Amino acid sequence: MSLTKRILLAMVLGIALGLLLNGFTSPGGWIERYLVEGLFDMVGTIFVNSLKLLVVPLVFVSLVCGTASLGETSRVGPMAGKTVGLYVLTTAIAITLAIGVASLLGPGKGLSLTATGGAEMDVGLSLKDTIVNIFPSNPIQAMADGSMLQVIVFSLLFGFAISRSGEKGRAIAGFFNNLNEVVMQMILMLVQLAPYGVFCLLAKLFASMGFEVFEDLVFYFFTVVGVLLMQCLLVYPALLRALARVNPITFFRKMYPVQVFAFSTASSNATLPYTLSTVEKKLGVDNKVASFTLPLGATINMDGTSIMQGVATVFIAQAYGVDVGIMGYLMVVLTATLASIGTAGVPGVGMVTLTMVLQQAGLPIEEGIALIIGVDRLLDMLRTSVNVTGDAAVTTVVANSESLLDSDTYEAPADR
Repeated sequence: MSLTKRILLAMVLGIALGLLLNGFTSPGGWIERYLVEGLFDMVGTIFVNSLKLLVVPLVFVSLVCGTASLGETSRVGPMAGKTVGLYVLTTAIAITLAIGVASLLGPGKGLSLTATGGAEMDVGLSLKDTIVNIFPSNPIQAMADGSMLQVIVFSLLFGFAISRSGEKGRAIAGFFNNLNEVVMQMILMLVQLAPYGVFCLLAKLFASMGFEVFEDLVFYFFTVVGVLLMQCLLVYPALLRALARVNPITFFRKMYPVQVFAFSTASSNATLPYTLSTVEKKLGVDNKVASFTLPLGATINMDGTSIMQGVATVFIAQAYGVDVGIMGYLMVVLTATLASIGTAGVPGVGMVTLTMVLQQAGLPIEEGIALIIGVDRLLDMLRTSVNVTGDAAVTTVVANSESLLDSDTYEAPADR
């Protein structure tokens, strides 16, 4: 059985077993203690940690290799401009689509809640602090902390310096190219264990989460899911067809194992090694492009998260009877787009940035988040799948514009 089929089978079996355990086991029993919170949680956590182990070395080594190659032709600047521009565009489309659909459907109408005016929450860094924090004062500390934007900036500078260092620079570039092959082999080794990790992660999640959390949030939940599907099945195919002139069906056929992987881990960063491997080997994107655009996308491109924030803002505003207004929603679009920059690709981070968006709209922060947090874990998994799909779609478009997309590899059958 191919790896893709094994991952899908593990996903189905994990969800089925989790729901079975949730329905037929008593809370606090030995099955929950030793199987769900014990074995399943341990294996799932080890698997995700093993993937995260590779993120910093993968991003650093891949970006150095790609930038060292591109630096010789002075293509780093134009490619970076196109990549960031497309990421900001897709994020802005996502949040606008979310607000438009949610305003039309009205998932929060009829709840008639009243805010009690609880304590204000810490809404994070200002825009100035976010920009300043992109540039590292200590690259080793940035790698230790997993500050991906800082790692990216240092990697770009280091790779560009290699490209301008003549013969000695080529020797260093050769070392990093060899190191990149070793890191990719580590990724392939870990990905073979993916079905076991996916099974344990999903079995643990669905065993812990019953259907009662959906009772008051069904309309909100399916509104978010609907907009996520629109972004994934309408916006990205249009982008691929119009700008890259490739077949979107081929793209999705080769990306759906990555989407399943992202769904199970709920982390763009944990999925990054598998995304990079798939985009290079199955979609035919040159490493020079993929090693730059994908790590950047896992850090700043959060289309799925922006969709959740847009729908949640409208839902909370309607639930509490607050009229945000056209200008208020325009500011929400701007805030959510900027908030995605510097957002770590880790589970649950959307709730952190949602505080900034709710404050901008003048909505109750603590009560608003408490209202929707019951279903956020499942939505987090879905929006991570959309995030990685957007990263790969933009990467394909940028690669095609740089003539670094191998059409034969892209059109080849997805046999694994």
